[in-house]
Amino acid sequence: MNTPEIGLPMVVPASGLPARVRIHEVGARDGLQNEKATVPTAVKAEFVRRLAGTGLTTVEATSFVHPKWVPQLADAEELYPAVAGLPVELPVLVPNERGLDRALALGARRVAVFASATESFAKANLNRTVDEALAMFEPVVSRAKAADVHVRGYLSMCFGDPWEGAVPVAQVVKVCRALLDMGCDELSLGDTVGVATPGHVTALLTALAGAGVPVSALGVHFHDTYGQALSNTLAALQQGVTTVDASAGGLGGCPYAKSATGNLATEDLVWMLRGLGIDTGVDLGRLVATSVWMAAHLGRPSPSRTVRALSHQES
Repeated sequence: MNTPEIGLPMVVPASGLPARVRIHEVGARDGLQNEKATVPTAVKAEFVRRLAGTGLTTVEATSFVHPKWVPQLADAEELYPAVAGLPVELPVLVPNERGLDRALALGARRVAVFASATESFAKANLNRTVDEALAMFEPVVSRAKAADVHVRGYLSMCFGDPWEGAVPVAQVVKVCRALLDMGCDELSLGDTVGVATPGHVTALLTALAGAGVPVSALGVHFHDTYGQALSNTLAALQQGVTTVDASAGGLGGCPYAKSATGNLATEDLVWMLRGLGIDTGVDLGRLVATSVWMAAHLGRPSPSRTVRALSHQES
C-alpha cells in the first residue's frame, strides 16, 4: 500500500473556494445497497469503523427500509447498535414513519428522507407521485424534529431523468423549497444518473439562492457516469457549497436507475481538495487502505482512480 508521496499533490489554492469541506460519506449505505451479493453484517460494521478512523466526521450507516425493497440492508437493527458508539455522525435513511420508529428505537439522532424531483422516478422508487411522496414525508420530518433529530432531505434526479430527460430547474427548486418548508435541516442535490455538467450545477444553485434556499443547507451528490463528478463538485464549491457526498472506493449506483454508475469516489474527491488546499480532516492513506480492504471482500478492484494509483490495483 502506497501513501501519497511527500508534497503530492502540490497544493495550489484557487480563489473563491471554501477553506473546509465536510464529506458526507455514503459508501456503507448507498454504496453497499447496490451490491448484488449481501455483505455480512460484521464486514459492514468493520467498514463503518474503518471509515470513522480515517477522519471522516459523517458516515451514513444504513437504511431502515423494508427488506423486500433493499435486501442488502435488511440487517439495520443488527448493524446500527454495533457502530452507534463511534465518535462520528451516523445518519440513516428512513422511508416512512415505520422506518423512523425503527431508527429512533435504536437511538439514531440523524435521519434522512429521499424524495424525487420527477414524477417518473417517484413512481419507480416510491410508487407515489411527487406530491404524494412529500405528503408521506411530512409526518416523518415533523416527528423527527419534535424528537430533536436532524433531518436530511435527499432529492434525486435534480439534473436529468432516464425516463423524462432534462429536468427543468424550476421543478427542482419547487421540491427543494417544499422539503425545507416541511422542516428538513439539510438538502442533498442528487445527480442520480450522472448527467450534470458544471454550467447546469451553477444554474441550479443560482436559482435555489434566488428562491431563498441558503447554500449552507445544501450538499451535492454526484455520480460519475459521464466522468463529470469532480468538475461538477468544483462548480458547486465555487457557489459556496461546503458539503459533498462521496462514497469510499466509488461504490454504489442506484437500484432504480439502471444507467446510474458509481458515486463520486471519496479518495478522488480528497485528492482534488488536498491539491486546492481545502481541509477535509481525512487521512487519505487510511481511506485508500479501507477501500482496498472492502474491495477484497467484494471480490473486485475499486473503481476509484486514486485508490488504484496509490495501491497499484489492476483494473
